[in-house]
Amino acid sequence: MNAVSDAAQRLALDQGLSDLSLSLNASQKVQLLAYLALIQKWTQVYNLTSVRDPAEMLTHHLLDSLAVVNPLLCQLETLQLQRTGLRLLDVGSGAGLPGIVIAICCPDIMVHCVDTVAKKAAFIQQVAVNLKLPNLRGIHARVEKLTDTYDVVSSRAFASLENFTQWSQQVLADQGIWMAMKGKHPADEVAALPPTVQVFHVEQLEVPGLGAERCIVWMRPVSAF
Repeated sequence: MNAVSDAAQRLALDQGLSDLSLSLNASQKVQLLAYLALIQKWTQVYNLTSVRDPAEMLTHHLLDSLAVVNPLLCQLETLQLQRTGLRLLDVGSGAGLPGIVIAICCPDIMVHCVDTVAKKAAFIQQVAVNLKLPNLRGIHARVEKLTDTYDVVSSRAFASLENFTQWSQQVLADQGIWMAMKGKHPADEVAALPPTVQVFHVEQLEVPGLGAERCIVWMRPVSAF
């Protein structure tokens, strides 16, 4: 990345963070842009993402994932879940979105990113090493095979709400919640959920510069409440 485009990305990131009312320190901003550079580098060989343009990557990947950070922290506060020691599993994480972004922004949250593709899990592990993120781990597995439990189980364009909750129900801790990132409101998917899953909030998101609908579908097991 040349000096001009590097400066442009820093400026675009700062503006996006301001639009999202998200305050990060200088080190976290450096980590986010270094993460973006790693995606660009690995994608040349491993095809981590179909988005190749650096400016588009910042909007479609970084800012899209950064848009969930404040809503996540708000839910944790509302549900009185302590951030320190909290465990989050990002399912079908791919290039680590939004898991790696959450790990950078919330160093007190332990983030595990699971993907069935070995090269993607390896990439996440490499990011953890390169960016010195002790709270981040990549896991190569099917989520149905995991036995650890997590307070928050997230996904971004992973599967239908029904499949997402069904495949990951055994890893959700007591009082845990699901956080599913979607485009427009998935009314049909909500209607298809079993009675054991409750949608307790659908949160509309405004992603700076994206110009597309985004929302978070917050869910929990009915039996837990």
